[in-house]
Amino acid sequence: MNREEMQACPPSSIAVVGCGHVGLVTAAGMASLGHQVVGIDKNPDLVQQLSRGSVPFLERGLPELTSQMLAEGRLTFTTSYTDALREAKFVFLCVNTPPTATGAPDIRYVRMAAAALGEELATRGRQPIIINKSTSPIGTGERIDAILSTFITQDNGHSGIVANPEFLREGSAVYDFFHPDRIVIGADSEVNAQAVAQLYEGIDAPLVMTDLRSAEMIKYVSNAYLATRVSFVNEIARLCEALNLDVDPIVTGAGMDPRIGQHFFKPGIGYGGSCLPKDVAALCYTGDSAGISMRLLSSVQEINLGQRRHAVQCLRQALGTLEGRTIAVWGITFKGGSEDLRESPALDVIRLLQNEGARIQAYDPSQVTDGDLEDAVLLSEDAIDAVKGADALAVLTDWPEFTQVDFAEVLASMPGRYVYDGRNILKREHVEAVGGIYQGMGRPITHEGQFHASVSQP
Repeated sequence: MNREEMQACPPSSIAVVGCGHVGLVTAAGMASLGHQVVGIDKNPDLVQQLSRGSVPFLERGLPELTSQMLAEGRLTFTTSYTDALREAKFVFLCVNTPPTATGAPDIRYVRMAAAALGEELATRGRQPIIINKSTSPIGTGERIDAILSTFITQDNGHSGIVANPEFLREGSAVYDFFHPDRIVIGADSEVNAQAVAQLYEGIDAPLVMTDLRSAEMIKYVSNAYLATRVSFVNEIARLCEALNLDVDPIVTGAGMDPRIGQHFFKPGIGYGGSCLPKDVAALCYTGDSAGISMRLLSSVQEINLGQRRHAVQCLRQALGTLEGRTIAVWGITFKGGSEDLRESPALDVIRLLQNEGARIQAYDPSQVTDGDLEDAVLLSEDAIDAVKGADALAVLTDWPEFTQVDFAEVLASMPGRYVYDGRNILKREHVEAVGGIYQGMGRPITHEGQFHASVSQP
């Protein structure tokens, strides 16, 4: 999609409530499509920072897009609902819905945003269409509608609620906004659904039009299925280790079936982040509330947590004991290309290692600081600095730069020889060629005479 196509859609006035990851991508993306957008956030420091074009989190292409839209005058930020809603014909809700201890999503921020909107819109005759982009439990659209109805009278009734779930990947969110697999719109009004669909004019993607609840459910089903694939391949990897098989040609061969594919079909220490863990937990909670036992998804959660314990077990077996050992850790965030520590498998592994008496020297290429970590974690300046004096190296996040490190220098800097690749991003031969002992997830330690299969490409 080129610049002319982006600006071909009829412009509209949009307010975006919440300027976090999803909200800022939505605001900047909609502005790039030609709309006039105001981002609302209650944090004045964040609003000032964004107004200068400074994006406080890692997201490829977002700082440039935000600065460009500010310069072109189609994007502004404010803490004032009054200012933001003055001309708004559409309002996107992009607020956080963190998990509760029970697994149920916490929708207090959605409720607060709906109440703030209702209070501001109560005296207006023309009401904007409210679009919920926050990942919310089934029935949230109806709850928002009920909250707004307590403020808005019949004479100036609001236009309605639309569910428009996001499918943005951290690190690739800008690309995903402009190149989505699908655009899902759920509404009880076809007029409202079509109006929201027109906002995306110029983006080439299949359009799924459905009711409110079904749109909310699509988001949860999508993430729960992806989590299931991850846990399935991880369980297969554990079985491969027990049978002394290399998982790589097995998943490659199985994934060549187009009904299976390769996406989310790579072993590791488990999924994490702000979406998959909480969305699986939310769907389990929804099932329990409806009297349906979600046994498969409960197993998905159990396998995912077990991957962390398995990584520690591999390190323990290789070193004999973890007490007093120094473990170098490459990667702290939940995945490469992000500074997000939420539900990070790497952090879980670090805590388990510390619990057994290990000393941790960690390096992560993101903006993670000492203040983000446990006191006992020594944050290193670079990958080589982290391995100095280490008894073993554990690669726990799939940052691409780790594949470029010279392992001759690594093994010259650490007295230990054992390298545990918890993300299967390293090449075994690179480690073993300089005298290292390599083990990955579903990739057993090499024994003399062992044959490693390969896959040839036509």
